[in-house]
Amino acid sequence: MPETIVGIIANPAAGKDIRRIVSQGRFISNQEKVNTLTRVMAGLEAVGVQRVVFMPDIAMLGAAASAEATSTIPTHILDFTAFNEDRDSTTAAAMMTEMGAGCLVTLGGDGTNRAVAKGCGDVPLLPISTGTNNVFPTMVEGTIAGLAAGIVAQGEIDLDTITAPSKALEVRVDGEFRDMALVDVAVSKERFVGARAIWDIDTLHEVYLARAEPASIGLSSIGSRLLPLDAEDNRGLYIRLGGGGEHVSAPIAPGYIRPVGIQEWRTVEIGKPVPVGLLPSTIALDGERTFTLRQEAVAEVVLTMGGPRVVSIEKALAEASRQGLFRS
Repeated sequence: MPETIVGIIANPAAGKDIRRIVSQGRFISNQEKVNTLTRVMAGLEAVGVQRVVFMPDIAMLGAAASAEATSTIPTHILDFTAFNEDRDSTTAAAMMTEMGAGCLVTLGGDGTNRAVAKGCGDVPLLPISTGTNNVFPTMVEGTIAGLAAGIVAQGEIDLDTITAPSKALEVRVDGEFRDMALVDVAVSKERFVGARAIWDIDTLHEVYLARAEPASIGLSSIGSRLLPLDAEDNRGLYIRLGGGGEHVSAPIAPGYIRPVGIQEWRTVEIGKPVPVGLLPSTIALDGERTFTLRQEAVAEVVLTMGGPRVVSIEKALAEASRQGLFRS
């Protein structure tokens, strides 16, 4: 039988952007990330995972977790140069998928998981939240995450019962795919990328949402005050911001709640393109400015079901219990 492998992609930069300065967001140290990784490894070992593969990173989180873990599960760190950029996560996800990983565990925020989604193919993700404005990943104890990821990787349970496909927002420019987001696409009036994180809502012209979660922080929370949409809802939202209309009160950043002016909003259907209404502009994906659009560009955003498969931790553990996988 093939070796049971789980990949772990931990972003040392997650939760350390400019929003920490302008808000009261929590700071998760690299040591705490290492501690979480060691607990994930304990869970993986308990359900029989045979190897853990780590992404290399400048903080050496994987190496530290391997050294500090009490588990005896063999570990391997991928052999490529880390640049402390999104492409590290994408490269790692693609390499882990090629190696036959049955599940990928991520430590990071929406941006980290967006990068991983570009390389993971059909391999399910189990995202642990350590970023800033998180909607896609969830807060979960590392041991529990490891148990669930290991159950998925073992392949003894039908993936359709314990994982689900996710939505994505594709940005197309001049008829060609340019990039994607898992939660939100924002069109900024600023014409430069600069400090990538979006923190000043007044610089935004419009927002496209795949999810509008009432208990979230950031752009998703704005949409949730208009129409809550969770991961299973097959609709998205388009919102044009500005004065002259109604206002909603939303938590834009940790500890920062303010009224947001809404000029127009409507639901968006799967597969139906929505034009970008401001040119030139800068496009932010999952909270980070990513690229600029020129005046003559033809740009649109399309809601799709092209996001990664995501593990339901509760369903995975419950189904494993029903099938007696925890009994000896």
